[in-house]
Amino acid sequence: MSVTIDRTTSSRRVPSLPARLSLTPAPGGLDGMWWPRSRALTRELPPLTVALGDLWGRITGIAVNPAHWPVIPCRVSVAGRTVHVGWSTEEQDPHRLTFFSADGRRDVLVIPPETGADAAAQLMAGDGIDAPAREEAADRIDARIAEEAWETDGGAGRPSSLPRPTGSTGPSPTDRRR
Repeated sequence: MSVTIDRTTSSRRVPSLPARLSLTPAPGGLDGMWWPRSRALTRELPPLTVALGDLWGRITGIAVNPAHWPVIPCRVSVAGRTVHVGWSTEEQDPHRLTFFSADGRRDVLVIPPETGADAAAQLMAGDGIDAPAREEAADRIDARIAEEAWETDGGAGRPSSLPRPTGSTGPSPTDRRR
């Protein structure tokens, strides 16, 4: 997946819907879960940052892993000020967003936007599910969505972004080094 870094700030105002958020801390370092409506961070981050800022204090920065986000803004405008958005593929979990404030850092699990309402509600409710189990569920959802998109787009065979079946050794026929 290629990543586009958006260095522009939008001058047009798009009405935003409230963030779909559950702030029930879970074992494993999660401070809550967020179910975005799309993969458009430029549109999704401002209402989320406002909601979290009201609860956690002024948000000063956000860390993202670009694995599931096609466009990463360098900054977002929140309540008349700018919040820096950084990214890392090594230090940031692909299913989490990290928010920085004067009180420290907090991690929020991202439930893939394509997740059905029932499954998202179950993940957000928690029901004794720890952070690793929630991340594994989010990973399964993303893998299923990638496979469905691959098949819908006319792909042949297994997409390289999906894990290989157990027992597979060596590079697959679709793996090509450039």
